[in-house]
Amino acid sequence: MPGPPSHLVRRFFSFLGARGLDAVEQRWVSDLLSDAEARLFWSQPVADQRHGHDCGRWVADRSPDRVDLVRAATLHDIGKRHARLGAIGRAVATVFAALGIPGPAAFQQYTRHGSVGAAELAAAGAESLVVAFTESHHHDRPDSFSESDWELLKTADHLT
Repeated sequence: MPGPPSHLVRRFFSFLGARGLDAVEQRWVSDLLSDAEARLFWSQPVADQRHGHDCGRWVADRSPDRVDLVRAATLHDIGKRHARLGAIGRAVATVFAALGIPGPAAFQQYTRHGSVGAAELAAAGAESLVVAFTESHHHDRPDSFSESDWELLKTADHLT
């Protein structure tokens, strides 16, 4: 499950009201990512770009010396774009997943976004921490993560 109901409701409405990144925000993302990672990032819907940017900035404000954590926060949801679901489709896919109902292919694609995005990031040459967080951000903390790094990333995902 991707988070408590309050998080899901907040994400639903933030998806609906998402605004595109302004020029300063776009530059920040472009300076942070490799060319291959940037292609993945910019291929996302605007709402996912906004969420990735905001997660990354939140982590950067708290841990500016940990670029690996900032990059993990920024890129963790890139696999969602393959499902091509809007806000309602994403909400229904999440409910289906919570109930153990597979649903249509797009719903299954959406609920597998972590592993899909992790494979893409690995192919793009992203560092192992970025790939590992993308793969596991809806699951338990992998042994490869310190508790403090994991909590920072999970908090960014849930607050932004």
